[in-house]
Amino acid sequence: MVYVGTPPSLSTYGYRDRCRAYIDPSLSVARSGTDKAGDGMPYWPGYSDISPQCRATYLEWLASGRSDASYNPGYMFLYFYGLERRFFVDHSNEDAKDIVQEVRRLQSLYPDNHSVRRYLGEFLDIAMLVEADLDAIEPIFEKQGWELPFSLKYAIGARIGKGENLNADWLLSWFICHPESNLRTPATRCRDEFIALFRIRFDQRFPDGLKVTKPRKKLTASYRAASSEFEGSADPTMDGKPVPDISGLRKPIEIAQELADEMMNGLDKLSRFLGRNPDGRESVEAHALLPSQLWQSFPSEEMDRLKSWASDIVDRGGLVPLEEVIRRLEGETSKKIGKRQMTGAADALARLGVGLAPDPRFALRSPKAEEPVVLFGLGEPIEKLEEVSESYRSALMELALSSFVVHADGHITEPERRALEGQVSAAALSDRERRRLRANLEWFLAVPPDMTLLRRKLKEVGQDSQAAMRAALVGAVHADGIIHSDEVASIEKVYKALGLDPALAYSDLHAGEVADDPRIVRASQPGRPGEAIPDLEKANGPKLDASRIAAIRSDTARVSSVLGQIFDVEEEGGVSASTNQILLAGLDPKHGALALELAGQEHWSEAGFEKLCASHGLMASGALEVVNEWAFETYDEALLDEYDGYDVSPDIAAAVNEIMNAEGRDVEVETP
Repeated sequence: MVYVGTPPSLSTYGYRDRCRAYIDPSLSVARSGTDKAGDGMPYWPGYSDISPQCRATYLEWLASGRSDASYNPGYMFLYFYGLERRFFVDHSNEDAKDIVQEVRRLQSLYPDNHSVRRYLGEFLDIAMLVEADLDAIEPIFEKQGWELPFSLKYAIGARIGKGENLNADWLLSWFICHPESNLRTPATRCRDEFIALFRIRFDQRFPDGLKVTKPRKKLTASYRAASSEFEGSADPTMDGKPVPDISGLRKPIEIAQELADEMMNGLDKLSRFLGRNPDGRESVEAHALLPSQLWQSFPSEEMDRLKSWASDIVDRGGLVPLEEVIRRLEGETSKKIGKRQMTGAADALARLGVGLAPDPRFALRSPKAEEPVVLFGLGEPIEKLEEVSESYRSALMELALSSFVVHADGHITEPERRALEGQVSAAALSDRERRRLRANLEWFLAVPPDMTLLRRKLKEVGQDSQAAMRAALVGAVHADGIIHSDEVASIEKVYKALGLDPALAYSDLHAGEVADDPRIVRASQPGRPGEAIPDLEKANGPKLDASRIAAIRSDTARVSSVLGQIFDVEEEGGVSASTNQILLAGLDPKHGALALELAGQEHWSEAGFEKLCASHGLMASGALEVVNEWAFETYDEALLDEYDGYDVSPDIAAAVNEIMNAEGRDVEVETP
């Protein structure tokens, strides 16, 4: 399978005067080939131009069976130049299939060489048609260049020409290889899951396959020789008819992009998790982040064991230390468990039909590692836990405040427990949300608030916040429409514990709400001569306006602010920072301003990072999670890497600085 003889002169396509592939017997050859590394081989070798030592090495490689991959690939290319010439220039039909098989074998010798993959792949893409029928050509799920592979255009075009509808694999292959396709990280990092999910959604949308209108343009192929000596061409047919060229069709690619975007969004959480945990693909957390349609396609023994354990906990009452839950999920636990771990735990358990209280997405505070959480039955497996109604959020807040009241004296009486349970039963919620609310009640009862910390935090807030907090507490007591004597006693103790006059509890409960607006008085008018002016009634302190009780209970934002100050005892207040606009998509102004400052230097000490966070009114631990989560979503890597402080990702820092430069003088960040 080699050319031997005097090399013919080349056409105008070549860069040399003589054909590279010909073995010219008149040229000298060294006694032995010692240049296996190819140090003397140029990028485009020609037998007539290489040294006698390289010629000897090449001939030894041929004589030994052309299978020794320890030789420089340049020797293989010198041999390949003759094969491509035989196929496209000589148009030999008798050995065309043998040539294709030989080139495929050569390609397997150097699987990691980019030039081998490119040039031999381009040859096979066209030449393979001589040995394969239409059904033997398989879809391609890896992008191979800037153009659609010829074999793919042939396989899809022939099917369209025959009037067949395309299945999911052919549309996905067409899309992946298309030069205008937009594939984000989830499609590559979660490749198998992406393909499987695409097939499922495609079959749901196109149960009979996708009908594609046959284009008028006919398929032709042009081949640029690896030796650069010639150009070949081919005009394929199917059943004696020209094959339509799909290169100019856009509608199928738009449909595929729409489907792919949906798939990538569905795999986004799994992709971010695998970005943080490259070895975590087989973990419970990874399986929990799979879209529900893939659960059967990607079974997990770990999930089965977790389900059995969680069901046993639910049957025994539901209370279990948080650290045990995390250990079951991750195999280990740490002293501090963050919101991300809690969210992953809640998602994993929800896939099994088991709920976790408190849920970190709308909990008033996160439990500590040694504190218990509540596992409870959701009724059915749930893929997404993020969605809850405003009624549920309001009911959760009122329940938290009521629990806060009954914990004030360190003892929960049976009437108080019944009142709280009645509050859950009376809430206008769906069955699923009532299950959640009842589980949160169990947690509120099992984990009493730290009165010392709460007392300290109240002293830090202003008078307006105290008034709002009193209104929220009173609103919680009024939630069921009945004020019990034990609730009155509990509120008295709470007021006293928080530094307020216990006597205010009676006036507050009687009026219904703390008035934080200016007191309205009637303008004075002159009386008739001789009448005494009555004394003004003295105000006994802030009064509650009963007409506004419904308003305060429905004002979710205001009550949330109060609860954030009271219950989230892990966070400390700080000086707030502001920004004139949200500069970084996906971050609120505070965290956006923080990220801009972080990008200003390569490393931050732990103390420096905490001080910077405090200057923006943020807690260091929470801010670290937020900016890193944003970085993973946007750039697929963390902004801050913890190493003797915090190293800043240079790539993300450069991207952030580009955003600042692009904004120019419109970018203003206010810092303390």
